[in-house]
Amino acid sequence: MLLLGILAGAFIAFAAVGSNMAAFGLLANADTYGLGRALAGVPFAVGLMMCVIAGAELFTGNTLMVGGLVRREITCSAMLRNWGVVYVGNLLGSLLIVWLIAVSGQLHGGADLLGAVTLNIAAGKTALSFGSAFSLGILYNWLVCLAVWMAWAVDSVGGKITAIFFPIWLFVTSGFEHSIANMYYIPAGLLVKDVPAYAEKAMKIGLSQASFEGLTWGSFVVANLIPVTIGNIVVGSLFVALIYWY
Repeated sequence: MLLLGILAGAFIAFAAVGSNMAAFGLLANADTYGLGRALAGVPFAVGLMMCVIAGAELFTGNTLMVGGLVRREITCSAMLRNWGVVYVGNLLGSLLIVWLIAVSGQLHGGADLLGAVTLNIAAGKTALSFGSAFSLGILYNWLVCLAVWMAWAVDSVGGKITAIFFPIWLFVTSGFEHSIANMYYIPAGLLVKDVPAYAEKAMKIGLSQASFEGLTWGSFVVANLIPVTIGNIVVGSLFVALIYWY
């Protein structure tokens, strides 16, 4: 479970890297921001495709295990054990990609604009209120669990790709919050926060001083990871697994 969790964390982080690379120029401009979100959703969908088709353990999709719990196919302790181990694995896999991207120098792309957008995204996520992060976590995992649910309905690889692509594209375009994706987005911003070139350019494209100062490892956990994770669990369990079980 731990190794498959690490793989899933890395796969989602790869998707986040590609998403940022594809759209950072559009995301930096208020006039093209919506188009940037739509473009960012295209490569991001590959992350869940790799998890489902290649095989990996993704915490947010595993909230559907509540369906097995109510059918008495698994025990509550086994489900919670899976969630805990996989969550840690997802974090480790994400942080591995964060570190590799940081040391690679890739974020200097676009004359440091990619690093600035990475910083801006991270600061924006930690500036959310608890209620906003929780609500956006609900909206996100509703779509992701539906993508997994629909992928189960088909046997062909092409069918799984189609079933996964559109809900994931929709969630990224809409700007919802994914706890596992945020294990890349926010730590990546934290690692580049002290690079003056990134910080200066981020301020020019709209990052406020308050949001910049509020981006800390503590706010990553308290202001984003906890409420988003709770929202992800609630919707995957109640709005997908239990409704379809009923």
